[in-house]
Amino acid sequence: MSVRPAPSEETLLAYAAGTLSPPEAVVVSACLAMRPEVEGWVQRLQGVGGVLLGDLDPMPLQPDALSRALARVDADSGEVVAAPLLNDMPELPEPLRRYPLGKWRKLGGGVEVRDVHAPRDGDTRVILLRIAPGQATPKHTHGGVELTCVISGAYAIENQAYYPGDFEEADQETLHQPRVISDEPCLCVAALDGQIILNGWFGRLIQPFVRL
Repeated sequence: MSVRPAPSEETLLAYAAGTLSPPEAVVVSACLAMRPEVEGWVQRLQGVGGVLLGDLDPMPLQPDALSRALARVDADSGEVVAAPLLNDMPELPEPLRRYPLGKWRKLGGGVEVRDVHAPRDGDTRVILLRIAPGQATPKHTHGGVELTCVISGAYAIENQAYYPGDFEEADQETLHQPRVISDEPCLCVAALDGQIILNGWFGRLIQPFVRL
């Protein structure tokens, strides 16, 4: 595995097994599109999973399983049609180009957010964040898990910098304040569970007005 910030082994195992929530899987797939070395590791995990499945004892099928499978084959024309691109941001990784986007919303302080209309899982959804050069988000923690992949630009938290393709995992125990260190805006995609929780008395004061 690369020493660059990447999805944890637990997250990649869940992705390879298909047990990651749909919004989180969208963000991981964006990271894999930008990090071929990580994608190769996931493919090896999926290969191992296939071998393990082959070692399992066979399970009996439903009596009509063959007829239902053949019916689906007959209904399929056999033509493979590529899904159309649905949004106006060609700079996004290919997995994100397939989803329509909401309008940009200004949160103040050089921070903008845009909804990605990908599958949700309860309160977990996918968003784009764009932060102006030299600006930072308010210091915050999280109501749940937040997975973030940098698409362009760069940000830093404490002693760690994140560049295009880098991946950050945060949860309720994480208190951070991403600050843009690139000369261009930092564009990220994130799977966010619930809302961020702002730190300090001022954060609590403006919390009702900061909705991602």
